[in-house]
Amino acid sequence: MNQIRWLVQVWLVLILFVGAVPALSAETVSSDNQLVLKKNSKSMTFNGGKALQAAQPLTVKNGSSYAALNGLAGPFGYKLSYAAATKESIASNGTIELRFKPGSRTIILNGSPVEGPGPTFILKGSLMVPLRMWANLTGSKISVKGTDTVITWKGAPKADFTVQPDVIYAGQTVVTYLVDGAPSVMDPSNENEVWEGRQDVFLESGPHTVTRRVKNEYGSWSEPYSVTIDVQMPNQPPVADFMADKPVYRIGEPVLLTDTSTDDRSSIKSSKWSGSVPTGFKPGVKPLAYFEPGNYSVTLEVQDEEGLTNSVSKTIAVTSEVLYTQEEFDLLFMPAGEKYAMDGSEVLHYPTVTYESVNDPAQLVNSNSPERWVTTGLAYRSQLTGKARFLFYNENATGYRVKMHLIATNTSGLSAKVGVGAWGQGGPDKISVNSGKMAAVRYLDAVNRNTPVTYTTLAAGESTILLPELSNVPIKQGEVYSAYADIVSDKEITYRIVVLWDTEDPKALFGALDSIQPMPRDTDANGKNLHVRGTFFYADRHIEISETQLGQSAERIVLGDSKVDKLLDGIDEMTGNLEYNHGNFGVLYRMRINVAPNTLIGLNARGGEYTGAFIVNGGLVQVTNTSILKNPNETVVLYRTGVTSETVDIVFTIASASNTPINIVFLPMPERRA
Repeated sequence: MNQIRWLVQVWLVLILFVGAVPALSAETVSSDNQLVLKKNSKSMTFNGGKALQAAQPLTVKNGSSYAALNGLAGPFGYKLSYAAATKESIASNGTIELRFKPGSRTIILNGSPVEGPGPTFILKGSLMVPLRMWANLTGSKISVKGTDTVITWKGAPKADFTVQPDVIYAGQTVVTYLVDGAPSVMDPSNENEVWEGRQDVFLESGPHTVTRRVKNEYGSWSEPYSVTIDVQMPNQPPVADFMADKPVYRIGEPVLLTDTSTDDRSSIKSSKWSGSVPTGFKPGVKPLAYFEPGNYSVTLEVQDEEGLTNSVSKTIAVTSEVLYTQEEFDLLFMPAGEKYAMDGSEVLHYPTVTYESVNDPAQLVNSNSPERWVTTGLAYRSQLTGKARFLFYNENATGYRVKMHLIATNTSGLSAKVGVGAWGQGGPDKISVNSGKMAAVRYLDAVNRNTPVTYTTLAAGESTILLPELSNVPIKQGEVYSAYADIVSDKEITYRIVVLWDTEDPKALFGALDSIQPMPRDTDANGKNLHVRGTFFYADRHIEISETQLGQSAERIVLGDSKVDKLLDGIDEMTGNLEYNHGNFGVLYRMRINVAPNTLIGLNARGGEYTGAFIVNGGLVQVTNTSILKNPNETVVLYRTGVTSETVDIVFTIASASNTPINIVFLPMPERRA
């Protein structure tokens, strides 16, 4: 009867001081703790592996199990103290306080008495307490397994949380607090959860610390968990600004503008100049000058990474005094790779430079017919040994997506090595000059970098796909593709240029390569070939000039005209017919020339649109940096000599989709004036 009364008292006190036991939630779940005590032994095991030693063994007295208080308190997280005045041993975890007095069955729980089943007692200096009573008072469970008594209880709850989004702006961002991955709704009563510093929207920038504590169903509070949030100022628009190097300019005087725009996050994404400036003007890239007196308005607009913009306009004053004419200014200040307008008819009056061509025994495969594919099949086949340059330039007119493949087959009867060196591709692109330009730019860049050859070994009769990059992207209807590639072999190799549906596997054809249907050439109504297809020899051309110094007066070198610059001849290996490489596309030109001081070297296109690139003294110059030469009234700057004569090396190939002939011009520059 006394034991029943004691259990009722314990339950009532637990309800009073701990509160009604709530259902477990995701926010307060904590891991179980376990303490294993062995009968008549001081040994204990905590949480599955940690060995502990009690002051006294687990003891049975009057039918009840007793354990030493100092053995239980530690694993449970209780601190022990002693009240000498009342002779009480005190166990406390910050939420629950238990007071024990030797020889008494009354335990003081948070100030209220609770009757236990039996009195505590002292064993060899240690206070022994009823194990069942301890379990009830601390919300634990007891189970017996053989000679082991197992006590389990909930550990301290965990209060961790995360914050979203990653970047938070003051006065703008709504903050989401996540507990166990789900948005948290704050408990307004603060009974089971307490937040400090939590705000849905932080109004001030800077570091903000948010702290959370939670209580589990046994009344145990977690350790505080804190997250420091770096709240940023709201993004501000950039501040556009620029400065000129002078307050007033003369006609033809270079105007130096410096962009001094700022942004609160240093994240200016783009700058756009407008007003009285050339299209696409950028300080330091395209020069600026004015050739009429007056006041000119220039506007700079800047945009930051988040799309906010700001602009500023300023006026540039120009007097009537002349420093340079337009022609003089362009000759002196137009950067390499940029073009300037001029009277193209004057170029024809420049004396032509006499030169000799020395042709090296290099091989060239030019696959340009059919220029427009109308079906799939074999575009070209060639048997070669040694070094060869391949030029591809074609448009897809099949009506479906295709891919081009270069298949190499070892037909020598012996093991062979075949390698790929410098190469470059352009397209697929709807605009033909874009593909032609980028193929020339990338190929010449690879030549300039001395790209090493990568070899593949082929057994006799074995085939492989060379340059698999050619088929990385399908060529769609109406798109143009161009490429250059330097290929070398030590034995005879049969090369096949094959066009297939984009879903076809070219390796599936390796057993029947000779059965691939050839594509017909482009011809007119009279059967005359319209485009180039064939294998050509002596495709590396060195230009030798006897003149000691070019540029002492205006003069020009004529290229790609088929008269001064003779056409390569070769053979169409598909038909056996003689072939001429009209325009000398794919030929690699090299020239070393002596140039007078203060000379501009430029390129003037005589046949119409022209693009591509040149290597000049080891630097790659595009034609042009942002556009093309559209007609003979435009010249692109390739190079300028300094105050002394120079030896200038030029390497180039005539770009596909461009028109010939072209003229390299040498023009004396005017004297610089202060």
